Amino acid sequence: MTSPSATPTLIFDCDGVLIDSEILVCGLVAEELTAHGYPISVPDVIARFAGRPEPEMIAEIERDRGGRPLPERFLSCVRSRITQAYATDLRPVPGVAEVLGRVRAPVCVASSSTPAKLRLGLETTGLLRHFSGNVVSAAAVARGKPAPDVFLYAVGWMRADIRDCVVIEDSVPGVTAARAAGLRTFGFTGGGHCAPDLAERLVAAGAERVIGRMDALLEVLPEAFAERIAA
Repeated sequence: MTSPSATPTLIFDCDGVLIDSEILVCGLVAEELTAHGYPISVPDVIARFAGRPEPEMIAEIERDRGGRPLPERFLSCVRSRITQAYATDLRPVPGVAEVLGRVRAPVCVASSSTPAKLRLGLETTGLLRHFSGNVVSAAAVARGKPAPDVFLYAVGWMRADIRDCVVIEDSVPGVTAARAAGLRTFGFTGGGHCAPDLAERLVAAGAERVIGRMDALLEVLPEAFAERIAA
């Protein structure tokens, strides 16, 4: 239960929650890793790296390679292909623009993406305007998800009380990070990359409930915040 004077704050992950990018990006990453000598499938990229910062992915792969670095051109190839794919194929998660237009609460983005990729995705899909500059990248903190740093930073950025926030996340590392920060967390399974067992895994990681459509957020928020958000 929130205190009567508190203002609830909604903290959204970006990839797979606001923009339907995970299936695009993980597909490109799988192709480029395979082409650069590290064969991996799209489902494996999703399972291992979705929701985690890029440097952590690179470090893990290089450990798997016995310490051998990936070729320098790997990241430039991936980033170039992501920019192209965003321009032609990226879409917002269905219903998210309508939800952001209706919800009456401060909103923030807290993502593992780099600032440039984060801004590009939100601008391309027309969602950036809903956040009034309240967009936080894990590049600003010491540790990425599943560490709690980016969510603690987002709470401070919004000058909010942890007890009055809820995170919407689509990945196990993201839910783990939010719960480690002491934040209430809703799982989301409406992205194009989501596997059939994702809801179960998000609950196991600590999500208090899971929604499969973004418009369902308008149904659960009044109950979650004692009807103090007018949807």
